[in-house]
Amino acid sequence: MTTNTVRLHRVLRSTPERVYRAFVDADAWAKWLPPNGFTGKVHELDAKVGGRYRMSFTNFTTGHSHAFGGEYLELVPNERLRYTAQFDDPNLPGTMQTTITLRQVSCGVELTAVQEGIPAVIPVEGCYLGWQESLVLLGKLVEAEIPE
Repeated sequence: MTTNTVRLHRVLRSTPERVYRAFVDADAWAKWLPPNGFTGKVHELDAKVGGRYRMSFTNFTTGHSHAFGGEYLELVPNERLRYTAQFDDPNLPGTMQTTITLRQVSCGVELTAVQEGIPAVIPVEGCYLGWQESLVLLGKLVEAEIPE
């Protein structure tokens, strides 16, 4: 079975702590991970090694949803996350793996994302587009400085 890999890189005006928290907080993940035109719902999130998560995206235009979930393989607070994902849809077979690496830099935090094992039926350019949209939303969440 042929699969694809995407690699993305961003520098955010934030801290590794805030960006890491955006990946392990269910409400935060539902806010920024769904790309433009989709809403997201986190059904389960147990952010520990061996813990599981389950989420769904719904196309706002059509109302069609697709669900996926996986397992946390590695969690190094404020530095690294590695997790799997499998779609419920049998037409999207296989297990994907996403690795997020965070590093403090002079102007914020450097984020590197690598997603491997993307089913071949998903156009790689569509994955890049979706991730780019999601990372813009992540920046809006973690870069905001809102006083109490």
